[in-house]
Amino acid sequence: MARARERFASGDRVEGVRAPILQSWQRCRDLGLRPDRFELPYDANLDLESPLVRAALPVLGRVEPAFLGPVSLIITDSDGTVLVRRTGDRSLDPLLDAIQLLPGFRYAERLAGTCGLGTALAERRLHHVRGPEHFAECLQGFACFAAPVLNPLSGRIDGAVNLTCRASDARPAMESFIQKARNSIEQQILDTCSQRERTVLQAYVQARRRGCTAVAVTGEGVASVEALGDTGLSRRDQEVLQEKATELLCSGVVAAAEVMLSTGRTAMLLCRPVTTPSGISGAAVEALLPSTSGHSTRLPRPAEPEPAEPARWSPQRPDPEPAGTPKAPKTPKAAETSDPGSGEAGRLLLVGEPTVGRFAMQTRRRLQLLSEGGVRIGTTLDVARTAAELADVAVPQLADFVTVDLLQSVLSWEEAAETGGPLHRMAVGSIRADCPFYHMDTQFEFVPTTPQARCLATGQSILEPDLTLAPGWLAQDPVRTEKLLVEQGIHSLMTVLLRSSGTVLGVVTFYRSEKPDPFENDDLSLAEELVAHAAVCIDNARRYTREHTMAVALQRSLLPQGLPQQGAVEAAYRYLPALAGVSGDWFDVIPLSGARVALVVGDVVGHGIQAAATMGRLRTAIHNFAALDLLPDELLSHLDDLVIRLDNDVLASGGGHGITGSSCLYAIYDPSSGQCTMARAGHPPPALVTPDGHVTLADLPPGPPLGLGGLPFQVAELELPIGSQLVLYSDGLLQDHRRDIDAGVERLRQALAHPQRPPEATCQAVMDAMLPAFPQDDVTLLVTRTRRLDTRQIATWKLPSAPEVVSTLRTAVTRQLADWDLEELRFTTELILSELLTNAIRYATGPLQVRMLRADSLICEVSDGSSTSPHLRHAATTDEGGRGLFLVAQLAQRWGTRYTANGKIIWTEQDIPP
Repeated sequence: MARARERFASGDRVEGVRAPILQSWQRCRDLGLRPDRFELPYDANLDLESPLVRAALPVLGRVEPAFLGPVSLIITDSDGTVLVRRTGDRSLDPLLDAIQLLPGFRYAERLAGTCGLGTALAERRLHHVRGPEHFAECLQGFACFAAPVLNPLSGRIDGAVNLTCRASDARPAMESFIQKARNSIEQQILDTCSQRERTVLQAYVQARRRGCTAVAVTGEGVASVEALGDTGLSRRDQEVLQEKATELLCSGVVAAAEVMLSTGRTAMLLCRPVTTPSGISGAAVEALLPSTSGHSTRLPRPAEPEPAEPARWSPQRPDPEPAGTPKAPKTPKAAETSDPGSGEAGRLLLVGEPTVGRFAMQTRRRLQLLSEGGVRIGTTLDVARTAAELADVAVPQLADFVTVDLLQSVLSWEEAAETGGPLHRMAVGSIRADCPFYHMDTQFEFVPTTPQARCLATGQSILEPDLTLAPGWLAQDPVRTEKLLVEQGIHSLMTVLLRSSGTVLGVVTFYRSEKPDPFENDDLSLAEELVAHAAVCIDNARRYTREHTMAVALQRSLLPQGLPQQGAVEAAYRYLPALAGVSGDWFDVIPLSGARVALVVGDVVGHGIQAAATMGRLRTAIHNFAALDLLPDELLSHLDDLVIRLDNDVLASGGGHGITGSSCLYAIYDPSSGQCTMARAGHPPPALVTPDGHVTLADLPPGPPLGLGGLPFQVAELELPIGSQLVLYSDGLLQDHRRDIDAGVERLRQALAHPQRPPEATCQAVMDAMLPAFPQDDVTLLVTRTRRLDTRQIATWKLPSAPEVVSTLRTAVTRQLADWDLEELRFTTELILSELLTNAIRYATGPLQVRMLRADSLICEVSDGSSTSPHLRHAATTDEGGRGLFLVAQLAQRWGTRYTANGKIIWTEQDIPP
């Protein structure tokens, strides 16, 4: 430890030292203290009659016999000034006198350095310092255990209790002993206050000269709320009367007030000063309640104000203050009194000392603040909004300024194990607009000496009641912090860690300037409660944001990243995820053989990652089924079977809910004929916009959602003119709580009634007109404008099933390619069509037809009347045949087979040279 102190003094990094001791050393060095200098101020004017001393002396008298050895028990005030010292072994007295540990000397940390008394008061919690852990060299031969004493009523630290011995005599049990002594002193303070309250009550009862066997009071001198239960007042009216009575009690002088009740009647409250024979000054508050007939009973106001010295109401018999604890009457009814000259019955509401009433008011307001924070903090799943709500609740009721700073790693959705790194200012609450704090969205780091950095490093809340004595805070930004101290008058600070589920999120700092009282331990406890609630809300919000972003990223990765190149339609799309979470909407534009295109829109019921993953599985399945050139009804039937199998697997494994309820619309458009074939499974029908602007919903038979099974899907065939628009969408486009579905359809018609617009402009116009303010479901929109192949782009030959037609076809193909300026493809095209036609003549049945399409690629098709599909195989070296289809596959970019009602079509595609 001695070597560690030397390294610390030289500015080196220190390890193996307890964090509280290291922080105290840092504060001492910042204050300019030196280990070799030890000068303490002395104050001869000691308050030995303070409540702390009166409460501590009986406790010291009880525990002193237990420590007859070389130990010393010491009581100090809140500033560290020694008030009482009791030593078990007188041989220790000269040693304590040598270090000035005797009544009158002040052992504050800013004066004595790291020590049990000063550090316990500085950090406001139990502390022990042993040997070389002391900052001053003259204290390093001692061990001290100290704990601050909290006044149970005011919430303020009245002083500290300390046990000091030689370092070699220190024992672990001393820490628990000093904690028990502290608890006993605090209980003694509470008992003393309760006894004083009962004494005031007795003085009041005897002064009124009433039998008064029906008064009930709590420990703070407040009449129980049930005492008004027989008056017919509601609980709310009883609370209002208690609140106003406490305010009157705080004044401690004669005062009257009218209170309007919820029934419209008026109650009168009167505060009377009371003085006990032993000199305790208090007050009693009576209530004159309105009669049940509804007539208000008013209490005459005092003609003249009472003198500054309250009138002493002497009891009928001498009433010396009892030595023991008198018992309060236990009958739970309020005392009935009467005001002289009024003839009206009154009820005792409150009795006690004004200071106790003030503490009761503060406690009630703090409870109200906690209740308000529980309602106002965390109304949304938005991190920035929640941070702002915390600042709004705390200002100005608790603090004049509040800053909320989150770790940048937390905002990046990392589970930050380390509490270091840059912070991001999320919210600033201020009673003024010109306070020079870091602005919102600023990124910065706290200097290690600041309270915020110490809070992040230790995980403990930091309270600095006097910022002028906290130079480490100034090191963050000397110019800015000087303005806060001088211009804004900030004098007190407390900083609390934002932590939830073991994850450190950031730090919240509270400042005071307008409020003259510095922060106390009760303020720190209140701040910790508010911050703890806000931390849970912020953590929930950031986790939701992370999961929502991950789900959106997953869904977007599963959606098309763009539209494929094809010549059948001109297409544009919009996709907008729901605010409450991603859904399972998807769309697709899939090029098919024969220059055709498949248009798909689907929706998986539900939200979240599960819905997005299901959407990805269905979309993949549709691509695979589309590659087989299935008709829309056949494809939906296969998809329905797949969903049923997936549901059965999920239910069999007990892994969760199935995906029944998914909807889908599948359409195939052929630009060579203008025919559009479509079918739907529980999905809204598409909208058709003719070139003249007429908008209709396609007359498409409805089908059951995917996963129900047993019912066939029906197909509708439409012929679309050139330039028609086919609009596919999900139900999220029409749904809005402000309108019904019919109104949504009519608004969609109006938005689409402009056929001259390109699909991109149509998409934007529809979204502007239809998009809800807060979409609860994903919105998917796919707008396509149809194209047609010119007759000059199509060449068709109907041929007999005879071998000699192969040479005739070659000649016709050569002429057609010349007309299309595609002579470069003549050799490969002749070879491909010769092999396909030869196979059809040899293995299939008629009629035969050959068709060539000049679209984005050169498409060759050979159709026959057989449903037998050819198979690609590798011929052996001894085989005389079996190589034709292999050559076709090598020469064409793509090839395949699709089935028709009368047979099949074998097709190939070749890229057209630039």
